Amino acid sequence: MIEEKVILVDENDCPIGLMNKLEAHEKAVLHRAFSVFVLNDKNEIMLQQRAHHKYHSPLLWTNTCCSHQREGETNIQAGKRRLREEMGFEVELKEMFHFIYKAPFDNGLTEHELDHVMIGYSNATPDINKDEVEDWKWMSIEAVKQDITNQPQLYTVWFKIIFEEFYHHFETEIK
Repeated sequence: MIEEKVILVDENDCPIGLMNKLEAHEKAVLHRAFSVFVLNDKNEIMLQQRAHHKYHSPLLWTNTCCSHQREGETNIQAGKRRLREEMGFEVELKEMFHFIYKAPFDNGLTEHELDHVMIGYSNATPDINKDEVEDWKWMSIEAVKQDITNQPQLYTVWFKIIFEEFYHHFETEIK
């Protein structure tokens, strides 16, 4: 099996090379990533619980899906591909914002990503890929905000980081 490569970028999101995904996380090199939030008509977020065998953050709750763009793939194409691969459905996506974060994990790996955050709307029931996703649920934005405060250990590091920014952008968008 060929290991997936990530796109290394500078702070302006200009590509500067490719690197194996695991190596990029071992060396904490800045690379391009994306996070998808799918909301239903009640403005609930579809959360996924990461599969129990993932090499980092197993069984933690996070946004609908996230991953890394492939060389030659737009952010939207990447988001749609991964949503289909992990959650088993497609939806139109819109880019909201991007930001850089760096988060170390207990296993010695580090996420250092320029993360493109996208939003889509659907009432679909996902057909989850058990290789990637353990479980899923709908949760109101306010309930997520409260639960992260009360039980932060249940959520991925990156989700806790991006949720506050997402919350701010989402509130601005619906006003």
